[in-house]
Amino acid sequence: MSVVEAIRLPAAVDLGEFVTLLRRLNVPFRVSEESGEQVLWVPNAQLAEQVRTLYERYPQGDPQLSVQAERRRGGPGLLEQLKLSWMTTAVLLVTCIVAAVTLLGTYPETMRWLTFQDFRMVSEDQLVFVPLSETLASGQWWRLFSPMLLHFGWLHLAMNGMWYWELGRRIEYRQGAWMLLGLSLGFGLISNVVQFGVSGSSLFGGLSGVLYGLLGHCWIFQRMAPTPAYQLPKGVVAMMLIWLLVCLSGVIDLLGFGSIANGAHVGGLVAGCLSGLIGGLLARRTGH
Repeated sequence: MSVVEAIRLPAAVDLGEFVTLLRRLNVPFRVSEESGEQVLWVPNAQLAEQVRTLYERYPQGDPQLSVQAERRRGGPGLLEQLKLSWMTTAVLLVTCIVAAVTLLGTYPETMRWLTFQDFRMVSEDQLVFVPLSETLASGQWWRLFSPMLLHFGWLHLAMNGMWYWELGRRIEYRQGAWMLLGLSLGFGLISNVVQFGVSGSSLFGGLSGVLYGLLGHCWIFQRMAPTPAYQLPKGVVAMMLIWLLVCLSGVIDLLGFGSIANGAHVGGLVAGCLSGLIGGLLARRTGH
């Protein structure tokens, strides 16, 4: 098998933590010594470029992924992760604040300002929705995005938060904080519009449409332009797709676990696959 030189450094340079990072990212490599220098080899030129970029950013290893190294230095590993993934953290913080002020979707007086359509309560179990055209005409354009921040119950919030932390950090690490924000808002917009088109006037919310978008983005991007950051654990994509099919079958509704925003899930996934395809093809063409 042919190999490509990625990094050549003096023998005195300690590559230990960086090598640990490469192992955690499942990057194939080997290190050899030549004329008093150490050379790190990888299988192809594209991966060599990625490894060089990675070394420029984190020559001592990446605190976000190399938690054990942080612990050996006595540093606060979690705090380092929060700082390195500041956009992911910010989105989750805003989501938690919204969960607090809406009492996890049980306080209509605050929740109605973030729903896709404004509404009025006629009785405890009856709502009258304001036409979307009226709210948009009055300048309430944030409603196209804000349902992604609404969650109904602790389990809903915890599961979506956990997956956003997992997928958001990968995209922020590989493509930057502002790309993550742009993708999140774009997937939120598309999933909300699709859900409204499917269900009409109804209460819906949550990050799940965005999550399916991020999943599709990482999945297809990785197939077009393989990158360690988007190498998801085995079975994750299959599990999420199976769960989507189960939800689409109506079994969850029949079991009494509540309505599932299937339109948001499908809309987010399709949008994410398209963005991953475009981003992956551009990355393959430019070599980044």
